[in-house]
Amino acid sequence: MLPAVKNYFQKTTSAAPLAVFRVFFGTMMLISIVRFSLHGWIYKLYIEPKFFFSYYGFHWVQPIGNYTYLIFIVCGIASLCVALGYKYRIAIILFFLSFTYIELMDKTTYLNHYYFISCVGFLMIFLPANAYFSIDAYKNPTRAFLRVPRWTIDSIKFLLGTVYFYAGLAKLNSDWLFHALPLKIWLPSKYDLPILGDLLQQEWVLYIFSWSGAIYDLTIPFLLLYKPTRWFAFALVVIFHVLTRVLFPIGMFPFIMIVSSLIFFDAGVHQRIIRFISRLFRIDYSRIISKTNEKSYRYKRSLALPVVGIFLGIQLLFPWRYALYPDELFWTEEGFRFSWRVMLMEKAGFAEFTIKDMETGQKFMVDNDDFLTPFQEKQMSFQPDFILEYAHFLGNHFKEQGHKNVGVFVKSYVALNGRLSQPYIDPNVDLMKEKESFKHKNWILPFNDEIKGL
Repeated sequence: MLPAVKNYFQKTTSAAPLAVFRVFFGTMMLISIVRFSLHGWIYKLYIEPKFFFSYYGFHWVQPIGNYTYLIFIVCGIASLCVALGYKYRIAIILFFLSFTYIELMDKTTYLNHYYFISCVGFLMIFLPANAYFSIDAYKNPTRAFLRVPRWTIDSIKFLLGTVYFYAGLAKLNSDWLFHALPLKIWLPSKYDLPILGDLLQQEWVLYIFSWSGAIYDLTIPFLLLYKPTRWFAFALVVIFHVLTRVLFPIGMFPFIMIVSSLIFFDAGVHQRIIRFISRLFRIDYSRIISKTNEKSYRYKRSLALPVVGIFLGIQLLFPWRYALYPDELFWTEEGFRFSWRVMLMEKAGFAEFTIKDMETGQKFMVDNDDFLTPFQEKQMSFQPDFILEYAHFLGNHFKEQGHKNVGVFVKSYVALNGRLSQPYIDPNVDLMKEKESFKHKNWILPFNDEIKGL
Protein backbone atom coordinates (compact mmCIF):
# COMPACT_ATOMS: atom_id res chain seq x y z
CA MET A 1 0.00 0.00 0.00
CA LEU A 2 1.31 3.46 -0.91
CA PRO A 3 2.48 5.49 2.14
CA ALA A 4 -0.02 8.30 1.42
CA VAL A 5 -2.89 5.83 1.17
CA LYS A 6 -1.76 3.98 4.29
CA ASN A 7 -1.47 7.30 6.12
CA TYR A 8 -5.02 8.27 5.07
CA PHE A 9 -6.54 5.06 6.40
CA GLN A 10 -4.79 5.59 9.73
CA LYS A 11 -6.29 9.07 10.19
CA THR A 12 -9.08 9.61 12.68
CA THR A 13 -11.68 12.34 13.08
CA SER A 14 -14.48 13.36 15.44
CA ALA A 15 -17.29 10.81 15.76
CA ALA A 16 -19.92 13.57 15.98
CA PRO A 17 -20.74 13.78 12.20
CA LEU A 18 -21.34 10.04 12.07
CA ALA A 19 -23.56 10.21 15.17
CA VAL A 20 -25.66 13.06 13.73
CA PHE A 21 -25.99 11.22 10.43
CA ARG A 22 -27.20 8.11 12.30
CA VAL A 23 -29.75 10.09 14.32
CA PHE A 24 -31.20 11.92 11.30
CA PHE A 25 -31.14 8.88 9.01
CA GLY A 26 -32.94 6.69 11.54
CA THR A 27 -35.48 9.42 12.29
CA MET A 28 -36.21 10.05 8.62
CA MET A 29 -36.68 6.33 8.01
CA LEU A 30 -39.06 6.01 10.95
CA ILE A 31 -41.14 8.95 9.68
CA SER A 32 -41.14 7.41 6.19
CA ILE A 33 -42.43 4.05 7.44
CA VAL A 34 -45.13 5.68 9.57
CA ARG A 35 -46.15 7.93 6.67
CA PHE A 36 -46.27 4.94 4.30
CA SER A 37 -48.53 3.10 6.72
CA LEU A 38 -50.85 6.05 7.42
CA HIS A 39 -51.47 6.54 3.69
CA GLY A 40 -52.61 2.92 3.40
CA TRP A 41 -49.87 2.16 0.88
CA ILE A 42 -48.91 -1.16 2.52
CA TYR A 43 -52.30 -2.62 1.65
CA LYS A 44 -52.62 -0.83 -1.68
CA LEU A 45 -49.18 -1.80 -3.02
CA TYR A 46 -48.31 -5.10 -1.34
CA ILE A 47 -51.52 -6.85 -0.29
CA GLU A 48 -54.28 -5.80 -2.69
CA PRO A 49 -52.57 -6.71 -6.03
CA LYS A 50 -53.04 -10.24 -7.40
CA PHE A 51 -49.64 -10.31 -9.08
CA PHE A 52 -46.24 -8.78 -8.29
CA PHE A 53 -43.40 -7.94 -10.65
CA SER A 54 -40.07 -9.35 -9.49
CA TYR A 55 -36.47 -8.30 -9.97
CA TYR A 56 -34.43 -10.79 -12.00
CA GLY A 57 -33.05 -13.39 -9.58
CA PHE A 58 -35.32 -12.29 -6.72
CA HIS A 59 -38.57 -14.05 -7.61
CA TRP A 60 -38.48 -15.63 -4.18
CA VAL A 61 -39.04 -12.24 -2.52
CA GLN A 62 -42.81 -11.89 -2.31
CA PRO A 63 -45.32 -10.15 -0.03
CA ILE A 64 -46.63 -12.50 2.65
CA GLY A 65 -50.24 -11.43 2.81
CA ASN A 66 -51.34 -9.65 5.97
CA TYR A 67 -48.04 -10.65 7.60
CA THR A 68 -46.44 -8.07 5.31
CA TYR A 69 -47.39 -5.53 7.98
CA LEU A 70 -44.91 -7.28 10.29
CA ILE A 71 -42.06 -6.50 7.88
CA PHE A 72 -42.92 -2.81 8.05
CA ILE A 73 -43.19 -2.98 11.85
CA VAL A 74 -39.72 -4.55 12.05
CA CYS A 75 -38.39 -1.87 9.69
CA GLY A 76 -39.95 0.92 11.76
CA ILE A 77 -38.65 -0.40 15.09
CA ALA A 78 -35.20 -0.93 13.58
CA SER A 79 -35.24 2.68 12.31
CA LEU A 80 -36.02 3.96 15.80
CA CYS A 81 -33.22 1.86 17.31
CA VAL A 82 -30.78 3.17 14.68
CA ALA A 83 -31.72 6.75 15.55
CA LEU A 84 -31.25 6.07 19.27
CA GLY A 85 -28.11 4.02 18.74
CA TYR A 86 -29.64 1.15 20.71
CA LYS A 87 -28.42 -2.34 19.82
CA TYR A 88 -27.14 -0.53 16.76
CA ARG A 89 -25.46 -3.34 14.86
CA ILE A 90 -28.49 -5.61 15.06
CA ALA A 91 -30.84 -2.68 14.34
CA ILE A 92 -29.05 -1.49 11.19
CA ILE A 93 -28.81 -5.06 9.84
CA LEU A 94 -32.55 -5.57 10.46
CA PHE A 95 -33.29 -2.21 8.87
CA PHE A 96 -31.27 -3.00 5.77
CA LEU A 97 -32.80 -6.46 5.37
CA SER A 98 -36.40 -5.41 6.02
CA PHE A 99 -36.25 -2.24 3.91
CA THR A 100 -34.56 -4.02 1.03
CA TYR A 101 -37.05 -6.89 1.25
CA ILE A 102 -39.89 -4.36 1.00
CA GLU A 103 -38.33 -2.83 -2.10
CA LEU A 104 -37.74 -6.20 -3.73
CA MET A 105 -41.34 -7.37 -3.26
CA ASP A 106 -42.58 -5.53 -6.36
CA LYS A 107 -40.38 -3.63 -8.80
CA THR A 108 -43.42 -1.58 -9.85
CA THR A 109 -42.52 0.75 -6.97
CA TYR A 110 -38.83 1.10 -7.94
CA LEU A 111 -37.34 4.51 -7.27
CA ASN A 112 -33.70 5.59 -7.19
CA HIS A 113 -34.51 7.07 -3.80
CA TYR A 114 -35.37 3.70 -2.29
CA TYR A 115 -32.26 2.13 -3.80
CA PHE A 116 -30.19 4.92 -2.24
CA ILE A 117 -31.66 4.17 1.19
CA SER A 118 -30.84 0.48 0.85
CA CYS A 119 -27.27 1.41 -0.15
CA VAL A 120 -26.88 3.71 2.87
CA GLY A 121 -28.35 1.03 5.14
CA PHE A 122 -25.84 -1.52 3.85
CA LEU A 123 -22.92 0.90 4.21
CA MET A 124 -23.88 1.78 7.79
CA ILE A 125 -23.65 -1.87 8.84
CA PHE A 126 -19.89 -1.49 8.64
CA LEU A 127 -19.59 1.96 10.25
CA PRO A 128 -19.24 2.63 14.04
CA ALA A 129 -22.17 5.04 14.02
CA ASN A 130 -23.05 4.14 17.63
CA ALA A 131 -19.63 5.06 19.02
CA TYR A 132 -20.86 8.50 20.11
CA PHE A 133 -24.11 10.01 21.40
CA SER A 134 -25.94 6.70 21.50
CA ILE A 135 -27.61 4.48 24.08
CA ASP A 136 -25.05 1.80 23.29
CA ALA A 137 -22.19 4.18 24.12
CA TYR A 138 -23.95 5.43 27.27
CA LYS A 139 -24.62 1.93 28.62
CA ASN A 140 -21.18 0.59 27.76
CA PRO A 141 -18.44 3.23 28.03
CA THR A 142 -15.86 0.78 26.65
CA ARG A 143 -17.70 1.13 23.32
CA ALA A 144 -17.94 4.92 23.48
CA PHE A 145 -15.37 6.83 21.43
CA LEU A 146 -14.71 10.48 20.65
CA ARG A 147 -12.97 9.68 17.37
CA VAL A 148 -13.53 7.22 14.52
CA PRO A 149 -11.49 6.35 11.39
CA ARG A 150 -11.80 9.19 8.91
CA TRP A 151 -12.69 6.87 6.03
CA THR A 152 -15.92 5.86 7.77
CA ILE A 153 -17.31 9.39 7.36
CA ASP A 154 -15.69 9.92 3.96
CA SER A 155 -17.39 6.76 2.65
CA ILE A 156 -20.80 8.38 3.20
CA LYS A 157 -19.61 11.56 1.49
CA PHE A 158 -18.35 9.44 -1.41
CA LEU A 159 -21.70 7.67 -1.83
CA LEU A 160 -23.64 10.95 -1.68
CA GLY A 161 -21.23 12.57 -4.13
CA THR A 162 -21.56 9.64 -6.53
CA VAL A 163 -25.36 9.88 -6.48
CA TYR A 164 -25.30 13.60 -7.29
CA PHE A 165 -22.51 13.48 -9.88
CA TYR A 166 -23.87 10.50 -11.77
CA ALA A 167 -27.34 12.09 -11.77
CA GLY A 168 -25.71 15.12 -13.36
CA LEU A 169 -23.86 13.06 -15.98
CA ALA A 170 -27.14 11.39 -16.91
CA LYS A 171 -28.64 14.81 -17.65
CA LEU A 172 -26.01 15.50 -20.31
CA ASN A 173 -28.23 14.40 -23.17
CA SER A 174 -29.92 16.21 -26.03
CA ASP A 175 -33.46 15.79 -24.71
CA TRP A 176 -32.62 17.35 -21.35
CA LEU A 177 -30.31 20.14 -22.48
CA PHE A 178 -31.62 21.18 -25.90
CA HIS A 179 -35.33 20.37 -25.65
CA ALA A 180 -35.92 20.81 -21.88
CA LEU A 181 -37.54 17.38 -21.83
CA PRO A 182 -39.22 15.94 -19.90
CA LEU A 183 -39.59 19.10 -17.75
CA LYS A 184 -41.44 20.73 -20.67
CA ILE A 185 -44.10 18.00 -20.28
CA TRP A 186 -44.30 17.95 -16.49
CA LEU A 187 -43.91 21.47 -15.18
CA PRO A 188 -46.55 23.50 -17.12
CA SER A 189 -49.19 21.41 -15.32
CA LYS A 190 -48.13 23.14 -12.08
CA TYR A 191 -49.91 26.32 -13.18
CA ASP A 192 -51.80 26.56 -9.88
CA LEU A 193 -48.65 27.12 -7.79
CA PRO A 194 -48.40 30.66 -6.38
CA ILE A 195 -45.92 32.83 -8.35
CA LEU A 196 -44.04 29.80 -9.70
CA GLY A 197 -47.10 28.56 -11.61
CA ASP A 198 -47.03 31.47 -14.07
CA LEU A 199 -43.28 31.21 -14.56
CA LEU A 200 -43.54 27.51 -15.38
CA GLN A 201 -45.64 28.40 -18.42
CA GLN A 202 -42.59 30.18 -19.92
CA GLU A 203 -40.38 28.01 -22.09
CA TRP A 204 -37.19 29.85 -21.17
CA VAL A 205 -37.84 29.08 -17.51
CA LEU A 206 -38.01 25.37 -18.31
CA TYR A 207 -34.62 25.55 -20.05
CA ILE A 208 -33.18 27.31 -16.99
CA PHE A 209 -34.56 24.53 -14.80
CA SER A 210 -32.99 21.86 -17.06
CA TRP A 211 -29.56 23.44 -17.26
CA SER A 212 -29.39 24.51 -13.64
CA GLY A 213 -30.47 21.02 -12.56
CA ALA A 214 -27.60 19.45 -14.49
CA ILE A 215 -25.05 22.00 -13.24
CA TYR A 216 -26.31 21.58 -9.68
CA ASP A 217 -25.90 17.79 -9.72
CA LEU A 218 -22.45 17.94 -11.32
CA THR A 219 -21.00 20.55 -8.97
CA ILE A 220 -22.74 20.22 -5.60
CA PRO A 221 -20.48 17.42 -4.22
CA PHE A 222 -17.39 19.53 -4.85
CA LEU A 223 -18.98 22.71 -3.45
CA LEU A 224 -19.87 20.77 -0.29
CA LEU A 225 -16.36 19.36 0.02
CA TYR A 226 -14.69 22.76 -0.32
CA LYS A 227 -14.93 24.60 3.02
CA PRO A 228 -15.24 28.18 1.67
CA THR A 229 -18.28 27.23 -0.45
CA ARG A 230 -19.84 24.74 1.98
CA TRP A 231 -22.56 26.93 3.50
CA PHE A 232 -23.45 28.34 0.08
CA ALA A 233 -23.68 24.78 -1.25
CA PHE A 234 -25.88 23.70 1.65
CA ALA A 235 -28.21 26.62 0.93
CA LEU A 236 -28.41 25.37 -2.67
CA VAL A 237 -29.16 21.84 -1.39
CA VAL A 238 -32.06 23.18 0.70
CA ILE A 239 -33.45 25.33 -2.13
CA PHE A 240 -33.10 22.56 -4.72
CA HIS A 241 -34.71 19.83 -2.66
CA VAL A 242 -37.52 22.01 -1.30
CA LEU A 243 -38.26 23.01 -4.87
CA THR A 244 -38.31 19.39 -6.07
CA ARG A 245 -40.61 18.55 -3.14
CA VAL A 246 -43.01 21.29 -4.26
CA LEU A 247 -42.92 20.27 -7.93
CA PHE A 248 -42.86 16.48 -7.70
CA PRO A 249 -44.46 13.83 -5.46
CA ILE A 250 -41.21 12.35 -4.17
CA GLY A 251 -42.13 11.94 -0.51
CA MET A 252 -39.44 12.18 2.14
CA PHE A 253 -36.47 11.97 -0.21
CA PRO A 254 -35.73 15.75 -0.38
CA PHE A 255 -35.57 15.94 3.41
CA ILE A 256 -33.36 12.85 3.58
CA MET A 257 -30.89 14.43 1.15
CA ILE A 258 -30.90 17.75 3.04
CA VAL A 259 -30.02 16.19 6.40
CA SER A 260 -27.58 13.75 4.76
CA SER A 261 -25.65 16.68 3.26
CA LEU A 262 -24.77 17.81 6.78
CA ILE A 263 -22.16 15.03 6.81
CA PHE A 264 -19.89 17.37 4.80
CA PHE A 265 -19.69 19.88 7.66
CA ASP A 266 -16.97 20.02 10.30
CA ALA A 267 -17.34 18.44 13.72
CA GLY A 268 -18.15 21.79 15.36
CA VAL A 269 -21.44 22.05 13.49
CA HIS A 270 -22.39 18.53 14.53
CA GLN A 271 -21.48 19.18 18.15
CA ARG A 272 -23.89 22.13 18.11
CA ILE A 273 -26.58 19.92 16.58
CA ILE A 274 -26.02 17.29 19.27
CA ARG A 275 -26.24 19.91 22.01
CA PHE A 276 -29.47 21.21 20.47
CA ILE A 277 -30.95 17.69 20.37
CA SER A 278 -29.81 17.18 23.98
CA ARG A 279 -31.56 20.36 25.15
CA LEU A 280 -34.67 19.52 23.12
CA PHE A 281 -35.04 16.10 24.73
CA ARG A 282 -33.49 17.08 28.09
CA ILE A 283 -30.56 14.72 27.68
CA ASP A 284 -27.60 15.25 30.03
CA TYR A 285 -24.99 15.92 27.36
CA SER A 286 -22.06 16.42 29.76
CA ARG A 287 -22.81 13.08 31.44
CA ILE A 288 -22.72 11.32 28.09
CA ILE A 289 -19.42 12.94 27.17
CA SER A 290 -17.86 12.07 30.53
CA LYS A 291 -18.37 8.39 29.73
CA THR A 292 -16.81 8.63 26.29
CA ASN A 293 -13.49 6.88 25.71
CA GLU A 294 -10.87 9.32 24.48
CA LYS A 295 -9.19 6.61 22.44
CA SER A 296 -10.09 6.28 18.75
CA TYR A 297 -12.39 3.53 17.57
CA ARG A 298 -10.45 0.61 16.12
CA TYR A 299 -11.87 -2.20 14.04
CA LYS A 300 -11.23 -5.60 15.57
CA ARG A 301 -11.45 -7.27 12.18
CA SER A 302 -10.14 -6.13 8.82
CA LEU A 303 -13.39 -7.05 7.03
CA ALA A 304 -15.16 -3.66 7.08
CA LEU A 305 -12.74 -1.65 4.94
CA PRO A 306 -12.49 -4.20 2.06
CA VAL A 307 -16.27 -4.67 2.00
CA VAL A 308 -16.92 -0.93 1.93
CA GLY A 309 -14.24 -0.48 -0.75
CA ILE A 310 -15.78 -3.16 -2.98
CA PHE A 311 -19.28 -1.77 -2.38
CA LEU A 312 -18.29 1.77 -3.38
CA GLY A 313 -16.39 0.40 -6.39
CA ILE A 314 -19.56 -1.36 -7.53
CA GLN A 315 -21.46 1.92 -7.20
CA LEU A 316 -18.93 3.56 -9.50
CA LEU A 317 -18.95 0.85 -12.17
CA PHE A 318 -22.47 -0.62 -12.14
CA PRO A 319 -24.22 2.45 -13.66
CA TRP A 320 -22.07 2.12 -16.80
CA ARG A 321 -23.30 -1.38 -17.67
CA TYR A 322 -25.82 0.17 -20.08
CA ALA A 323 -22.94 0.78 -22.49
CA LEU A 324 -22.82 -2.99 -23.14
CA TYR A 325 -26.30 -2.92 -24.71
CA PRO A 326 -27.27 -1.71 -28.19
CA ASP A 327 -29.99 0.85 -29.03
CA GLU A 328 -31.23 3.81 -26.96
CA LEU A 329 -31.07 3.36 -23.18
CA PHE A 330 -34.25 5.35 -22.52
CA TRP A 331 -36.06 3.12 -25.00
CA THR A 332 -34.87 -0.34 -23.96
CA GLU A 333 -34.14 0.54 -20.29
CA GLU A 334 -31.48 -2.19 -20.30
CA GLY A 335 -29.11 -1.00 -17.56
CA PHE A 336 -31.32 1.93 -16.57
CA ARG A 337 -32.17 0.98 -12.99
CA PHE A 338 -29.64 1.27 -10.14
CA SER A 339 -27.64 3.89 -12.06
CA TRP A 340 -28.75 7.14 -10.40
CA ARG A 341 -30.72 8.29 -13.44
CA VAL A 342 -33.32 10.45 -11.74
CA MET A 343 -36.49 11.71 -13.45
CA LEU A 344 -35.03 11.84 -16.94
CA MET A 345 -37.87 10.68 -19.14
CA GLU A 346 -41.61 10.60 -19.62
CA LYS A 347 -42.85 7.33 -21.10
CA ALA A 348 -46.40 6.26 -21.77
CA GLY A 349 -47.41 2.95 -23.26
CA PHE A 350 -50.18 0.68 -24.45
CA ALA A 351 -49.91 -3.10 -24.29
CA GLU A 352 -52.60 -5.52 -25.50
CA PHE A 353 -51.89 -9.21 -24.95
CA THR A 354 -53.23 -12.08 -27.05
CA ILE A 355 -53.31 -15.72 -25.95
CA LYS A 356 -52.99 -18.05 -28.92
CA ASP A 357 -53.30 -21.82 -29.36
CA MET A 358 -50.19 -22.44 -31.45
CA GLU A 359 -51.70 -25.56 -33.09
CA THR A 360 -55.25 -24.49 -33.90
CA GLY A 361 -54.60 -20.75 -34.27
CA GLN A 362 -57.50 -19.88 -31.99
CA LYS A 363 -56.84 -16.78 -29.93
CA PHE A 364 -58.37 -14.32 -27.49
CA MET A 365 -57.32 -11.04 -25.93
CA VAL A 366 -56.58 -10.39 -22.24
CA ASP A 367 -58.14 -7.70 -20.11
CA ASN A 368 -55.19 -6.44 -18.05
CA ASP A 369 -57.59 -5.05 -15.44
CA ASP A 370 -58.32 -8.66 -14.43
CA PHE A 371 -54.76 -9.13 -13.16
CA LEU A 372 -53.05 -5.78 -12.60
CA THR A 373 -53.72 -2.61 -10.66
CA PRO A 374 -53.80 0.62 -12.70
CA PHE A 375 -50.34 1.53 -11.36
CA GLN A 376 -48.89 -1.87 -12.30
CA GLU A 377 -50.47 -1.74 -15.77
CA LYS A 378 -49.05 1.72 -16.38
CA GLN A 379 -45.51 0.65 -15.42
CA MET A 380 -45.78 -2.62 -17.35
CA SER A 381 -46.86 -0.94 -20.57
CA PHE A 382 -43.49 0.69 -21.35
CA GLN A 383 -40.87 -1.52 -19.67
CA PRO A 384 -39.80 -4.64 -21.58
CA ASP A 385 -38.86 -6.79 -18.58
CA PHE A 386 -42.29 -6.10 -17.09
CA ILE A 387 -43.95 -7.08 -20.38
CA LEU A 388 -41.99 -10.34 -20.56
CA GLU A 389 -42.71 -11.31 -16.95
CA TYR A 390 -46.39 -10.50 -17.33
CA ALA A 391 -46.57 -12.50 -20.56
CA HIS A 392 -45.20 -15.56 -18.77
CA PHE A 393 -47.63 -15.03 -15.91
CA LEU A 394 -50.52 -14.92 -18.38
CA GLY A 395 -49.30 -17.97 -20.27
CA ASN A 396 -48.93 -20.04 -17.11
CA HIS A 397 -52.27 -18.78 -15.79
CA PHE A 398 -54.17 -19.93 -18.87
CA LYS A 399 -52.25 -23.21 -19.00
CA GLU A 400 -53.47 -23.91 -15.48
CA GLN A 401 -57.00 -23.17 -16.69
CA GLY A 402 -56.70 -26.00 -19.24
CA HIS A 403 -55.57 -24.15 -22.36
CA LYS A 404 -53.01 -26.03 -24.44
CA ASN A 405 -50.16 -25.03 -26.77
CA VAL A 406 -50.25 -21.55 -25.30
CA GLY A 407 -48.40 -18.73 -27.02
CA VAL A 408 -48.46 -15.12 -25.77
CA PHE A 409 -48.16 -12.13 -28.10
CA VAL A 410 -48.34 -8.42 -27.40
CA LYS A 411 -49.27 -5.42 -29.49
CA SER A 412 -47.65 -2.44 -27.85
CA TYR A 413 -46.90 1.21 -28.50
CA VAL A 414 -44.74 3.56 -26.46
CA ALA A 415 -44.25 7.32 -26.54
CA LEU A 416 -40.97 8.68 -25.17
CA ASN A 417 -40.48 12.27 -24.02
CA GLY A 418 -43.40 13.65 -26.00
CA ARG A 419 -42.59 11.94 -29.30
CA LEU A 420 -45.33 10.21 -31.25
CA SER A 421 -45.84 6.66 -30.03
CA GLN A 422 -44.30 3.86 -32.06
CA PRO A 423 -44.48 0.06 -31.98
CA TYR A 424 -42.45 -1.21 -29.03
CA ILE A 425 -42.38 -5.01 -28.97
CA ASP A 426 -42.24 -7.28 -32.03
CA PRO A 427 -45.87 -8.48 -32.28
CA ASN A 428 -44.78 -11.70 -34.05
CA VAL A 429 -42.63 -12.96 -31.18
CA ASP A 430 -44.11 -15.58 -28.86
CA LEU A 431 -43.01 -14.17 -25.51
CA MET A 432 -43.54 -17.56 -23.84
CA LYS A 433 -40.44 -18.72 -25.69
CA GLU A 434 -38.34 -15.78 -24.49
CA LYS A 435 -36.53 -15.97 -21.16
CA GLU A 436 -35.40 -13.18 -18.87
CA SER A 437 -31.61 -12.76 -18.74
CA PHE A 438 -28.92 -10.10 -18.83
CA LYS A 439 -28.70 -10.49 -22.61
CA HIS A 440 -30.11 -7.87 -24.97
CA LYS A 441 -33.81 -8.35 -25.69
CA ASN A 442 -33.77 -8.48 -29.46
CA TRP A 443 -37.58 -8.51 -29.60
CA ILE A 444 -37.66 -4.83 -28.61
CA LEU A 445 -38.23 -2.89 -31.84
CA PRO A 446 -35.63 -0.19 -32.68
CA PHE A 447 -36.11 3.40 -31.52
CA ASN A 448 -36.80 5.53 -34.60
CA ASP A 449 -35.04 8.64 -33.28
CA GLU A 450 -31.77 9.49 -31.57
CA ILE A 451 -31.02 10.95 -28.14
CA LYS A 452 -27.40 12.06 -28.04
CA GLY A 453 -25.37 12.10 -24.86
CA LEU A 454 -24.41 9.89 -21.95
